[in-house]
Amino acid sequence: MPHAKRSIQVATTIDDFRLIWNLHREQQLTTAEGWRGVAIHVKVAEGVRRELYLEYPPVKTQKVGCTRTDFVKQNISPAKVEAHIRRAMEAGWDPGSRGKPFVYEVDELPG
Repeated sequence: MPHAKRSIQVATTIDDFRLIWNLHREQQLTTAEGWRGVAIHVKVAEGVRRELYLEYPPVKTQKVGCTRTDFVKQNISPAKVEAHIRRAMEAGWDPGSRGKPFVYEVDELPG
């Protein structure tokens, strides 16, 4: 049974760029890749510019005797997402440029 996606959208300004980020994907199970974590979509507020996708690792739940991955709604902290956007900019994402979307894999959770 599919889970309802939350509607999260935040406007922020980072390095003189007015950006809007929203929840692109909840954690999900795919047949090709297994579990995929939450994804955040970031775009410049005005005009068509290069977009950013922050890809997060899936959440693993631990129960007595086993560790498994399951559907978990993660807390999403706007301050952490902004820090991850800054890290993506340091890694090469230029919000003022044009081109295909930049995918940045984050090694920590957004919450």
